[in-house]
Amino acid sequence: MDMLEDLESLQFEQGIQEEDRSWLYLQNRCRGLLIKGCAHATFFCKLLCDLSQLLQEKQTSRHPSTESFASTLDDDELKVGIIGGGHLGKQLARVLLQLVPIPAERLRISTRRPEALDEFQKLGVDCFYDNSYLVGWANLVFLCCLPSQLPSICTEIQSSFKKDCIVYSFVSAIPIPRLKNLLVHTSILRPQYQCVEGFANIEGANKEIIAALQDPVILQATCPFNPAGGVILNIRWLDGVFYAALNVCTAKAMSLLQALQLLNELFPSTHIKKCRKNGAPCPRFQLRDFLHGSYAQNLSPESPFPWFDLTTVQLGETPFSNNLRTRPGLQDHLTHLYCNSFGIALPEEQQRVACAGSPSQ
Repeated sequence: MDMLEDLESLQFEQGIQEEDRSWLYLQNRCRGLLIKGCAHATFFCKLLCDLSQLLQEKQTSRHPSTESFASTLDDDELKVGIIGGGHLGKQLARVLLQLVPIPAERLRISTRRPEALDEFQKLGVDCFYDNSYLVGWANLVFLCCLPSQLPSICTEIQSSFKKDCIVYSFVSAIPIPRLKNLLVHTSILRPQYQCVEGFANIEGANKEIIAALQDPVILQATCPFNPAGGVILNIRWLDGVFYAALNVCTAKAMSLLQALQLLNELFPSTHIKKCRKNGAPCPRFQLRDFLHGSYAQNLSPESPFPWFDLTTVQLGETPFSNNLRTRPGLQDHLTHLYCNSFGIALPEEQQRVACAGSPSQ
């Protein structure tokens, strides 16, 4: 609750000179960027959690329920680490705890001032200052530090990574190739946002982040294909997201067909049934959506997907990025998956709203 909300004389805008008021849009733009950044990170976490659950269900059905096997399944659950306990790190932790939701024992935060995170320690989140230990424990690490801090942090943690640990960087000033060199690691996701003029602010964006992401209107504005608020996400981030999901399957020795089946099972069944009812084709992931035809033809159906360098995936053309641009049905399919991950179902008449005006990046 904002106690100053109705006190106009104490609002930030009241201290701005008339000639400087043209810059006030940057405040809302920053707010919109924070909302979209947290929303996209939440979607990715939710996707990995759902994928992990499906993998466990498949493995449980094939193995007897023993204590050692149950321990293995527990170790396979998503473990999330956050490096940085500032404003962004705190907001992200709150969102992940409530909206994914990540259990408190599966979230850890490394920061120079762990004593300032009493809010999270009371919830059971382990807060400390040991970046190397955090990276060795987690299989998804969010970098929420300052650009000036990143080189020393990378030097500290680069030898502690497991191959399948995914690094998700919010440090926008450091491009992907530089991150790859600093971390000596290829499983890196870095959403790239472009701010443009000519778009109205996201309506209701002054709400708390968690409340905002439970508002259907605001949530649709954060859709990866939606430029609302003047903040545009480069859709190659989606390449990184789904190729990262395939790497998870490869790490579990899943075959090509098994991995594709798992990805297709992530989509809400209600949307698939609606497509069938309306007689519209409902896109299903196939091998050609991720691999070039000539390469895919030489693979056995029982072999796993190759291990993908996520930095290369986000910087170049892939079969998946080509399909995203040319198949509006796939965009709609992913929009439903995105909104469903927040527990919000799109009304039928709004099925294409989130894709309106999607940028061709």
